Amino acid sequence: MEMKGEERIAAPRDLVWAALNDPDVLKGCIPGCTAIDRQSATDFTATLKVRIGPIPMTFSGNMTLSNIDAPHSYTLSGESAGGIAGLAKGRADVTLTADGEETILAYDATAEIGGKLAHLGSRLVGSSASKHAARFFSDFSDAARAKAMREA
Repeated sequence: MEMKGEERIAAPRDLVWAALNDPDVLKGCIPGCTAIDRQSATDFTATLKVRIGPIPMTFSGNMTLSNIDAPHSYTLSGESAGGIAGLAKGRADVTLTADGEETILAYDATAEIGGKLAHLGSRLVGSSASKHAARFFSDFSDAARAKAMREA
């Protein structure tokens, strides 16, 4: 499964970069996220409770940042297990481009799924992933804008 897109965020690039690296901001923006813990400067653990179609699932996994070029870009890789639900593995290249006082966040992501999750069908999983991504970017944009207003 692949997803690409861009989001215009009404906040300067440095503040968007800081928000992208803040576990508390991310926890509040990732749908179903119940915990994100920083293990090191580049490693995190996370727990998510999500519903894919009619099935509720809990995933626990690890995320790693690489190819870091602050405050321009990084690669986020992750792998999680959802018990009997299956597993998910993904990677996203994230780029931030300053555009005046706003920032354009571009992403190019790929994901692989296995187990019962894969049996639900790529159309259902893809639809759910797209809805979760849209909600994340909407919430993240609001959080970054609020952070910019507090720091102004």
